[in-house]
Amino acid sequence: MPRPPKSARPRALPKPPPTTADRLELMQTFLRIVDAGSLSSAAAQLGTTQPTVSRRLQALERSLGLRLLQRSTHAMKLTDDGARCYERAKELLANWEMFEADLRGASDEPEGTLRVVVPHAFGQQLLVEPLTEYLHRHPRVSVEWLLHDRAVDFIADGIDCAIHVGEVKDPSVVALRVAEVPRIVAAAPSVLTGRSRPTHPDELARLPWLSLRTFYRNELSLTHVATGEAQTIVFQPRVSTDSLYALRSAALKGLGICVASAWVLHEDIVKGRLVHLVPEWQAAVLPMYLLYPAARFHPARLRKFVALMRELIPTALAVATRKQ
Repeated sequence: MPRPPKSARPRALPKPPPTTADRLELMQTFLRIVDAGSLSSAAAQLGTTQPTVSRRLQALERSLGLRLLQRSTHAMKLTDDGARCYERAKELLANWEMFEADLRGASDEPEGTLRVVVPHAFGQQLLVEPLTEYLHRHPRVSVEWLLHDRAVDFIADGIDCAIHVGEVKDPSVVALRVAEVPRIVAAAPSVLTGRSRPTHPDELARLPWLSLRTFYRNELSLTHVATGEAQTIVFQPRVSTDSLYALRSAALKGLGICVASAWVLHEDIVKGRLVHLVPEWQAAVLPMYLLYPAARFHPARLRKFVALMRELIPTALAVATRKQ
């Protein structure tokens, strides 16, 4: 049988563009890939296969006409377009969730997963009680409580909120000042063996020192509480660390003087394991902020978390330094 001429052969119909529902699924998959860090991890979390996740990513890229991810054998990185897409897609899906919840009459009921970055010492001790209260109030929310002290990349790391101690340098985020962290000077009694207790910062410079690299290294300023007089101390630390708990442990071992958050040292001072030195002089307080990306809409789980932390964090600090 002769073959029909080429012009008579039926042409393959072009693949229809994704529907709105399809695009929502593609964007959800894209967000999961970025948050999970790999296609295979995203597939496992979504209960599907890696090839399916890869096809969805490719379909989204074709639909947008943009390359969203740069992939190699060992790494995956958002392109500039991908970073913008991630931020907008997250906002769009959150708005969609709010729309659905509003129709169901549950727009103010927090649900889903909240990813929060917290400084190590605060996240392990001081803020666990406020976190517990938040989870008790909102049983449909789960929290990823991530402990580290470095700067947060909200988009690349898929973070919803950060609790930050120290000044904020990123102008693109919402920064709510929720508390101030007092700092004091302390040392183990053994550091003072054979010496009289210092009464002025000048005397401290002659003793061994420890430093907390995130806030001071080889000098710091103390201010007299009553007069406002400022005094700078210059020293060469015996131990330098970026961990508040390591600093406290080194101080308890008698390795030197430290300046640290009052709440961390309070119990050791009360029990005599550390001595509060020059109590009339204090280092500058450290501001504590709640940080989150600016957006037109924030899900209820984030709004409720921010509101509760603004209420409970100052109380937690006060309780931790209450005289016993």
